[in-house]
Amino acid sequence: MFSKNILEIAKIIKNNNGNLYLVGGALRDKILGLPIHDLDFCVTGINSSKFKDIFPKAKIIGKTFPVFLINSDEFALARKENKISNGHLGFEVIANENITIIQDLKRRDITINAIAMEVLTGKIIDPFNGMKDLKNHVIRHVSNSFCEDPLRVYRTARFSAKFNFDIAKDTLSLMKILRDELNTLSQERVFAELKKALATPIPSKFFNALKDTNLLDVHFKEISNLISVIQPLKYHPEGDVYNHTMLVVDKVAKITDDESVIFCALTHDFGKACTNPDILPSHIGHEEKGIQIIQEFCNRLRVPKIWKKKAISTCKYHMKAGICKNMKPSTFVKFINNVNKSAIGLKDLNIISNADDMLNREKLQFAILGTDMLNNINGNTLKSENITVKNVGIEKFKQILHQRQIEYIKTRLKK
Repeated sequence: MFSKNILEIAKIIKNNNGNLYLVGGALRDKILGLPIHDLDFCVTGINSSKFKDIFPKAKIIGKTFPVFLINSDEFALARKENKISNGHLGFEVIANENITIIQDLKRRDITINAIAMEVLTGKIIDPFNGMKDLKNHVIRHVSNSFCEDPLRVYRTARFSAKFNFDIAKDTLSLMKILRDELNTLSQERVFAELKKALATPIPSKFFNALKDTNLLDVHFKEISNLISVIQPLKYHPEGDVYNHTMLVVDKVAKITDDESVIFCALTHDFGKACTNPDILPSHIGHEEKGIQIIQEFCNRLRVPKIWKKKAISTCKYHMKAGICKNMKPSTFVKFINNVNKSAIGLKDLNIISNADDMLNREKLQFAILGTDMLNNINGNTLKSENITVKNVGIEKFKQILHQRQIEYIKTRLKK
């Protein structure tokens, strides 16, 4: 598993009364049989000064604790942390030659991330039964110091979604304790966790974990607001808007790994939380209402501008996408052109629209038909016939193009 260079480094460390361990996600994923990306190493028995002496070419990259870079591999000195103030960064870090591997593992958040392997011998160090939790598909805190870092709430929920593991009941209880301290997290940090959660195979497990601990509304109140909002059972046998949204998000996550598109699935029905109770279970006009809610949500969490634009476009057009089969050719052409010019685009809106259908009806393929139309009938097509803006004027040019596209759609629909 280890390269010749890593083994040589481990031997040098051993000869200087230290030890080198593989830790963290790399070891966890190796045990699970998953692809391994970055290797994380922990060094015990050596302090920062000694490490620099025996590896003079090592580059120091750690800002708050000693981390060294050798040939693109990172080596962190074993450390422990003392809580000194509120928030994710409120820790005093202690790193010296006396910190043991078990002390280093104890400061970690969940047991499946608190396992180590001695590089030279392959010996597994598992003081908190992380191997057992991996086998039983459980996310469990290492110790009660879990409560010292509010970010662990979102990390725990995210790992549950990443591996489709259940969170232990006592860990859920500790998550609830951190409700107030969650507000100390920066919006950038919250969005970073949200983005990672959307990249998991089952994003709904992330949100459900927060829902089950009554924490969903702390940073995601727009999602929390969808709980218990009723819909017409004829079209939504799955129940309320929250359950619907979770199903759509999971469906989209199975089709694309583009987090921005999955984000659009997450936000597409935000407007339903504002529906006048007098018209429930109908949600007429929720697309327009959702746009402002999405804008506020994105601005608060510092969501990238392109994500916000895509989400707004999805909110604006997703209902029309659902009924595009029943559109007149002229209306369909206008719809295709508008979506094609929007941030979300035809392909991704088509993915979301199909996921949005809870009745498993015949899948919509408007993106294929619309793309064919745009590729075959466009401005260049008219120019090849000497029909140009200069010759006929801009309005006449648009009218001719629109009519040609309508005729193309009529012909295609007859086939």
